[in-house]
Amino acid sequence: MPRVSQRFDVLAAARYASPTNGDAMHRVDLEEIFGENLFGLHEMKSRLPKPQYQALLSTVRTGTELDPSVADAVAVAMKEWAMERGATHYTHWFQPLTGLTAEKHDSFLVPVGDGRAVTEFSGKELVRGEPDASSFPSGGLRATFEARGYTAWDPTSPAFLMEGPGGAYLCIPTAFASWTGEALDKKTPLLRSIHALDEQTRRALRLFGTPDKPVRATLGPEQEFFLIDEEFYYRRPDLMTSGRTLFGAKPPKGQEMEDHYFGSIPERVLEYMNEVELDLYKLGVPVKTRHNEVAPGQYEMAPIYEDANQAADHQQLMMSTLRRVARKYGLVCLMHEKPFFGVNGSGKHLNWSFGTEDANLLEPGDTPHDNMQFLFFSSAVLKAVTKHQDLLRASIAHAGNDHRLGANEAPPAIISAFVGDQLQDIFEQIEKAGEATSSKASGLLGLGVKSLPDLPKDAGDRNRTSPFAFTGNKWEFRALGSSQSVSFPATVLNTIVAESIDGLCDSLEKALDAGTPFDDALRTLLAQEIHGFKHIMFNGDNYTEEWVTEAERRGLLNLRNTMDALPYLVDDKNAAIFEKYGVLTKRELESRFEIYVEQYFNSVNIEGETAAGMARTMILPAANRYLSELLGTVAQAGALGVKVEGVAHTARELAELINELVSKLGELVAQNAELGGDSVLEKADHVRRNVIPAMVGVRSVVDRLEKVVPDDLWPIPSYREMLFVK
Repeated sequence: MPRVSQRFDVLAAARYASPTNGDAMHRVDLEEIFGENLFGLHEMKSRLPKPQYQALLSTVRTGTELDPSVADAVAVAMKEWAMERGATHYTHWFQPLTGLTAEKHDSFLVPVGDGRAVTEFSGKELVRGEPDASSFPSGGLRATFEARGYTAWDPTSPAFLMEGPGGAYLCIPTAFASWTGEALDKKTPLLRSIHALDEQTRRALRLFGTPDKPVRATLGPEQEFFLIDEEFYYRRPDLMTSGRTLFGAKPPKGQEMEDHYFGSIPERVLEYMNEVELDLYKLGVPVKTRHNEVAPGQYEMAPIYEDANQAADHQQLMMSTLRRVARKYGLVCLMHEKPFFGVNGSGKHLNWSFGTEDANLLEPGDTPHDNMQFLFFSSAVLKAVTKHQDLLRASIAHAGNDHRLGANEAPPAIISAFVGDQLQDIFEQIEKAGEATSSKASGLLGLGVKSLPDLPKDAGDRNRTSPFAFTGNKWEFRALGSSQSVSFPATVLNTIVAESIDGLCDSLEKALDAGTPFDDALRTLLAQEIHGFKHIMFNGDNYTEEWVTEAERRGLLNLRNTMDALPYLVDDKNAAIFEKYGVLTKRELESRFEIYVEQYFNSVNIEGETAAGMARTMILPAANRYLSELLGTVAQAGALGVKVEGVAHTARELAELINELVSKLGELVAQNAELGGDSVLEKADHVRRNVIPAMVGVRSVVDRLEKVVPDDLWPIPSYREMLFVK
């Protein structure tokens, strides 16, 4: 039987030539290009009449209702600005419950009836659009025949220009709602939660005697991702359909040498990152860091803090830009949480804080034990995490993240909080004595070399194993998946902390009404609250089995997978908090539960069908070809009287693996065909209990076959090529 030639070219991938002149491309004035494709406040101020600009500024900064007459002035200025830069169309850019973004383009051109046309864009068109709502996930909020949906201009997030080889178009960030007014997107609940946090935090600040100023949540999401050569990506049906490799033997070298993390960025990757950054700078996205991550082929980029609403929009732009630009460099950007078995997966650490324009309310200062306002708001956060650990876990539950959470590369599925030695010590002092009299010092760190400066030393270490960690002046929610929108986890954080602050204010006001001095009332309250949330605090190693046992003893939940976690989303306690603060109605919340369950089912179902198809049409034929060669060799050798026991041994080993694969494959095919029930919940439970184990069974055989079948017969690129060709 003739040999089958390899279907991919490793050398071609390794010899990739850059399409750009790097030196010319990167000689840019960063200050000049930042925000050049953003219709932000600076641009508005230069183009709008002063009264209209001031009215819009008030809406952006304080949330006042926008005068409809302002929209007409903004629309004219926005159109002129966009067309000066080559735009021919505009779109209401929104974030449906797919977790991605959506857009429908409309031309600025309007025919006037005599063979000519003019360009127009009115305030009405700016404020409202009407995309079809029937084909987006709605979780029962809209039937298929109920098509009407509305997009509503969000003036707090600036419009921006998207450029490409085919021209440019204006993107207007919008909310997306049904004809009945129910939220069909991720932006609307986020904006509502920001408002709830603002209201309750202002109430607390008034008790502290702080001037009444708008309070905003801030986000700084860190984005991890893999890059592989597109030569390999398009030879892997599993990567194309599910975003992860369903088969693949672990290579002799993975990340054991720890030589990739923070190493020199490969030349092609660095050029790619430069272009990504330039595109994002033009859109006003403040990208700050870039580096190699732990696994080979894995990288990270992250922005600095921004207003939560803009940060969520910018995070979507970052993901789409990372994917789009990769193709120009012969690469594909993978954002699945676990694209490669046996090496680290990808997360998205969500740095979260809140404060006024002047002050971060989670800033401890030089003497945090004396900073009662900081301790109040820190206690509010910990109280919220304790009460709603289930809701936080559900907010990051999806099929991709199940592969990552609990592995020794990501936080476990148990929600706990790392507070650091300094804050832990202060809380312990308050609980025991009613007040704290000292803070663990930070000081300086000497390195024992005179020529090296003493370094400012933090009062405590960091903990990379914690799902929710205090990192100096913010909390880092480390359990998000790489592919995930940050909007819903941020919505949950804002809402539960708003509730917590509300409850603390009630207690304080009750004590004050009874005549207790403010400082005494506050110290007493904090001591009580610390006793209630201290069991959520854990500064140790979250990866150990000892912690799992200890967490169970403390009464913490261990929701190991998506289907364990999602039902908590619609728990009465959680539905009540969303309704109380006007973030999500019960119907809107239930719709999200149904959507997330359906997305889980669809994701696993696609993986199951893909795994079965690849095993049957690619892996099994390759193994049979090799077995045929071996049996032919044995037969020819026998005819000549030549002993080839080694070949016969390999043939027997291979035949056993083939038989095992056929058996395991039959089980997977049967489970794929069995949907498990009529409801989406029953189907999701079926794929969790039956399809996933069946896929694992098939994979175990396929990965062993990969180590037996000759390389030139193996039909898909191996981990060796995908992870190490840069």
